[in-house]
Amino acid sequence: MKIFLIAGARPNFMKIAPIARAFDKHSKEISYKIIHTGQHYDPNMSDIFFQELNIRQPDYHLGAGGGTHAQQTAKIMTGFEEICQTDRPDLVMVVGDVNSTLACSIVAKKMQIKVAHVEAGLRSFDLSMPEEINRMVTDAISDIFFITEEQGMTNLLKEGKSKKQLHFVGHVMIDNLFFQLKKLEQMDTTIFPTNSFKQKHSKYGVVTLHRPSNVDNKPTLESIFSTLSTISESLPLIFPIHPRTRKNMKEFNIEPSKNIKLIEPLSYMEFLNLWKDAALALTDSGGLQEETTALGIPCLTIRENTERSIAIT
Repeated sequence: MKIFLIAGARPNFMKIAPIARAFDKHSKEISYKIIHTGQHYDPNMSDIFFQELNIRQPDYHLGAGGGTHAQQTAKIMTGFEEICQTDRPDLVMVVGDVNSTLACSIVAKKMQIKVAHVEAGLRSFDLSMPEEINRMVTDAISDIFFITEEQGMTNLLKEGKSKKQLHFVGHVMIDNLFFQLKKLEQMDTTIFPTNSFKQKHSKYGVVTLHRPSNVDNKPTLESIFSTLSTISESLPLIFPIHPRTRKNMKEFNIEPSKNIKLIEPLSYMEFLNLWKDAALALTDSGGLQEETTALGIPCLTIRENTERSIAIT
């Protein structure tokens, strides 16, 4: 069986990595190719990144980053269709809820190729989120559903999916988390520049912030930074800042408190080394909600709602 594994952004590679490593153990029955849509350009996705994950470089790179949601989705669809026409798989496996997930699912389904969705059934019930639309459409046309939490099973059954299609398997993102933690134990973490911050502060919080609903609106971003400043008076905060957030801070003339340390985005291993020992995470990320929950680290989700109900319950 030939399977295409689809990834469009760095968190997607965290999700396909355990799957790729499992496929490697069953190479007689399964051949697979990794398709990187290029949805997000990430300078940290170097050769070392793939070595850290113990997976090979992508077999195809579509280079479809930039543009509006429609432009990006269209570029991914046309590029992926060309690949499927010349190198047709038996199954397309998509992960998560990015535009690449939606685009490749639609292409595969229209070409009569089966689609499997990893992280299926998550719902925020908030249609103002582009990711919610991606999740709903992908689940509407998928053939096989790999479910990470019980609520996903409940949601899909309510939507009329057959139990035969549903597989409650747990979360590959957490499989990868524990895999990377073992690798981290064997590393010299003093090489990380953020190690000096850890040595200086016995307790600290880690912040990530990138969603348009939080960072594109001046009053909202001002309010968030005002609250972060208050928190930082009793708990120092370190904030690997997303380019979008940094741009808007400059545009809105927002100056962070002296107790909030802004740094450039980090590699996966350095960021893991930083947040795994944090007293608190404050984030609007999806994956970090789950990862911190898995390690028992308190997480304050800076959003009106979350599709990852397990992180609350």
